[in-house]
Amino acid sequence: MKIIYFKLMLIISISCSLCGCKKYLDVKPEDKILEEQVFTSRTGINNALNGLYINLTKNNLYGDNLTLSTVDILAQRYNVSSSHKLYQLSIYAYADKSSMDKIDEIWTNAYVTILNANAFVENVNKYKGVLDATSDSLFQGEAIGIRAMLHFDLLRLFGPVYNSADSVKTSIPYYQQSKTTVNDLLPANKVLDLVTADLSRAENLLKKDPVITSGVLPGSLQDGGDFLRNRNYRMNYFAVKALQARVNLYRGNKTAALQAAQVLISNADKFKWTTTANALNEKINPDRIFSTEMIFGVQNTQLYSNYQNEFDPALEDSKILAAIPGRLTTVFEANENDYRYNLNWVVPANGGKTYRTFYKYADVIDKTKPFRSAIPLIKISEMFYIAAESSSDQVQALTYLNKVRNNRGLLSLTAAAALSKELQKEYQKEFYGEGQLFYYYKRNKITTIPNGSSGSGNITMSAANYVLPLPLSETQYR
Repeated sequence: MKIIYFKLMLIISISCSLCGCKKYLDVKPEDKILEEQVFTSRTGINNALNGLYINLTKNNLYGDNLTLSTVDILAQRYNVSSSHKLYQLSIYAYADKSSMDKIDEIWTNAYVTILNANAFVENVNKYKGVLDATSDSLFQGEAIGIRAMLHFDLLRLFGPVYNSADSVKTSIPYYQQSKTTVNDLLPANKVLDLVTADLSRAENLLKKDPVITSGVLPGSLQDGGDFLRNRNYRMNYFAVKALQARVNLYRGNKTAALQAAQVLISNADKFKWTTTANALNEKINPDRIFSTEMIFGVQNTQLYSNYQNEFDPALEDSKILAAIPGRLTTVFEANENDYRYNLNWVVPANGGKTYRTFYKYADVIDKTKPFRSAIPLIKISEMFYIAAESSSDQVQALTYLNKVRNNRGLLSLTAAAALSKELQKEYQKEFYGEGQLFYYYKRNKITTIPNGSSGSGNITMSAANYVLPLPLSETQYR
């Protein structure tokens, strides 16, 4: 990886947020001075932690690439025109320069954020006593959880199709320190071991997370204690448990995946299902992302610019990301009762489009709505899917699946015989604009998927499609 002074970058970025960067070149470059400026006050430490979340929300990561566009294009979500800037990705032409640039920005920005998280943990430990014990533990737990999540998603993109034979293939480096040396590429199973260990550590550090007893606590205190509020926009205890469910299912440990998912299911009252009134009746300010169900998400201030650049009905057909009508009808089985179909896919009144376009991230009229600019990264629905897939009791598995279906306006399924097929349908319906379908296909080693740019036919998927190549910025230093 590029030799960059990540620790200095983190501290300078925080200093800029405090002073407005009016005199950026006047900031002294000495690490020691900058560390003391930031980590010797609670305000400075709060800003440092918030800097990690700001990095997550950027378009290079979860603000766009890993949710709205790039990863969903890899899953054939959209009809991507041959003149579209992301067309080469849609045909898995990873050697094309446009693809290489996109892959590089994901890789580089993920590792910048990882090493900044490491620098944060190191400095909080270095300047002990600035924070009270509870805050110290919560803050470190959040940073380590972020580190684990980023490594896991990098593995899901750049690592091998995971199975007993290929789990020993080299994949990505793992960084738990802010040093600027180049770590070795590790076997995929070793990376998952480290992710699991980091999540366990984060879980222990977050044992006193207020989300456990009080839920996500929406709103603002405005008294310096806001890190205790809006916990579903921070790497909270339940988000860590949800990641444990994801990670264990990815590596085939269904027993552990089910145990972790059941923690969320038993606390599902803290992540309330969207209502029929919101999904079907609210026409002015609908909560299209079902934010009450969100275990963890980000807020991207550029979200509505991204919507206008990628999904707006006013865009030309060659530039818009939309699904072929027949494909969309097949995914949702032409069921207008499905909240996800009825609310998020609409034939627009403007732009001259005769087909449905994607409204999930369209802006609302009331700019004060708490869910504005939000992108879900983990929702309670996924925990029920994981439990259904992991349960050895087929009757119980069907109960888990039907819980989601009933809260999406759908009738219960009565037979578990086609459970895996129905789960795949649910992943296709549920996670538009959230980036999870490509990982589902890869994890389940799906060999053919519907061609998003054709009204019929499939694309044959192989490791060449599922495994993104390491970018030049990484390989040139090895």
